[in-house]
Amino acid sequence: MTDSGFVGLADRLARVRSDIDDAARAAGREPAELTTIVVTKFHPATLVRDLFELGVRDFGENRHQEAESKATQLRADQPDGLDLRWHFVGQLQSKKARAVRRYASVIHSLDRDSVLDALARAADEHTEPIDVLVQVNLTEDPRRGGVVEAELDRFVERAVAADGVRVRGVMGVAAIDAEPRAEFARLRGASERVREVEPSATWISGGMSGDFREAILEGATHLRIGTAITGNRPTAG
Repeated sequence: MTDSGFVGLADRLARVRSDIDDAARAAGREPAELTTIVVTKFHPATLVRDLFELGVRDFGENRHQEAESKATQLRADQPDGLDLRWHFVGQLQSKKARAVRRYASVIHSLDRDSVLDALARAADEHTEPIDVLVQVNLTEDPRRGGVVEAELDRFVERAVAADGVRVRGVMGVAAIDAEPRAEFARLRGASERVREVEPSATWISGGMSGDFREAILEGATHLRIGTAITGNRPTAG
């Protein structure tokens, strides 16, 4: 990245961090309660390194092949490893679950029994369970990713009992044509239901570049922010 590009990246990151702090205080919350995950989809591994130099430690990807490639490249460039955390935030296929398990610290999109079973089968390869969030479908469209609310209790009970995973909370994506705060209020309600099954599952992953303020007002603890920090994405290859 050029010097001017790095300065632009630093400026965008600082602006978003300031906006997050302001939104947290407006909600009567401490900014330190929030984790900002920078989504680097379509951007090169060099951008991850630049963001790391600017203090970012949590990175999000939603395509396994791209995430695995970046994680592998950064390990090769830095044999001792970078102290960063990969968050898998996209739709996860059961056949990819074992591979994602090897580099991801958190999976935000657990929503199907088949994926849960695949993660459980991979448990014997790891000494620690992987943190997972149950994705909740906030729409009326069953084709959208996420557990429908009628199935939420059953699925969470099964996930809590499964080997190899640690249920940390919920994730949701506000529908494009919906009022964001109302969507995140529904996600907060789903979080309350999950905590009845697993009291320690306090994480709420909600809010992206265009709606993170509303998510914060409704209790989000993890924000998945891409273009507001990274700038426009390059064309997918």
